[in-house]
Amino acid sequence: MALICDVFGVNRSSYKYWVKRPNMPSLKRIKLLSEVRSAHKDSNGSAGARTIATIVTDRGIQLSRYRATRLMKELELVSCQLPSHRYKKANQEHIAVPNKLDREFAVSQPNQVWCGDVTYIWSGQRWAYLAVVIDLYARKPIGWAMSLSPDSVLTGQALSMAFEARGRPKGVMFHSDQGSHYSSRKFRQHLWRYQIEQSMSRRGNCWDNAPMERFFRSLKTEWVPALGYRNFTDAQQSITEYLVGYYSQTRPHQHNRGLSPNAAEGKYWISH
Repeated sequence: MALICDVFGVNRSSYKYWVKRPNMPSLKRIKLLSEVRSAHKDSNGSAGARTIATIVTDRGIQLSRYRATRLMKELELVSCQLPSHRYKKANQEHIAVPNKLDREFAVSQPNQVWCGDVTYIWSGQRWAYLAVVIDLYARKPIGWAMSLSPDSVLTGQALSMAFEARGRPKGVMFHSDQGSHYSSRKFRQHLWRYQIEQSMSRRGNCWDNAPMERFFRSLKTEWVPALGYRNFTDAQQSITEYLVGYYSQTRPHQHNRGLSPNAAEGKYWISH
């Protein structure tokens, strides 16, 4: 170090003083961090690095997208904007199952026809998947499960919950779309074990499973936050409250002539 100081003509005591000097924060950097935080707050937490860079630049401070990314990490700011969702191509086997239900959604009693489907919910850092089984008679959710993978384990858990919760009924038909999580051998083994008849919608025809489409639309428009949940646990807890509480006990359903699913089923059992 002495040789370097001699080469550049710097006094060694001055160099030592410079090394030990207190690190004073840059006012320019403080202002930049403040603008980044302000832009993120103004967007209600939805802005990413590209948007924040544009906002800050428009406010008179030049900021690139890449530096905005680093500053957001430093400030622990995360964009709450939901990414687009894409299902991965399944590697499971697929078989053709006829549409035995054939849109006959008006059934005469509980445990006659169950419908199932899977949807996706944002859970903080990634998509979570929700499988639900409803009884068509009163549109009552009777089984559900959540996981980070939309596979046959998930749909099997929802079916098993429904089967046990309903007292292991006989002569039930289960209807779903043609997703691989319903056509796989593992899921069909559940149906065979429970002696449940399987029915599937025609390929690409969402109207063949309209009650499930309507149910998930209600869930997402009435209950799930627009930007999803903070984490998987919050999602599980909130959705369970909807299924067991609000939807089943309180929410009036047009199909049930204004009664909740619990009230409609209760009315049936009293009269039978």
